[in-house]
Amino acid sequence: MKLGANQSLERILESAIVVSWADLMPGTQTGLIHIEYGFAAGGTLDYLKFWSSITRGQWLLACEYWMSASTFHSAGVHFHNGYQSEGLAHILGSVMQHQTAFSLPADLGRQGLLQIPAPTQEESVVAAASVSEALDRVGSAPAQLAVA
Repeated sequence: MKLGANQSLERILESAIVVSWADLMPGTQTGLIHIEYGFAAGGTLDYLKFWSSITRGQWLLACEYWMSASTFHSAGVHFHNGYQSEGLAHILGSVMQHQTAFSLPADLGRQGLLQIPAPTQEESVVAAASVSEALDRVGSAPAQLAVA
């Protein structure tokens, strides 16, 4: 997670998870979070899905973000299974609405998947700086980014 003028959207999403780790993985410093994403026509991201796993092989849908509504979901952020994070909701809303400000992953006709393990203290500090820089870039007031 490196700061830079051409931040990738994947790195910002990873950083958003790291700074929101305590909300998505309460009471544990272990586990994994998967971010699944899919593209819309035109090469921008259409949706994000965040899955958490504390126990190996057991995944829970924690959060989704949809750029547009359908008969199955409304646009915006939606938390599931008791998860909640005001900070993550703010970051996702800002970043997804301004995704062209970042380098997007290549749309190779496939879904994307990122896997984020429990962060170290150093990774948390870098992630908070990265998210703060990204929110500044898109003109969104930074969410309170506490580093645990």
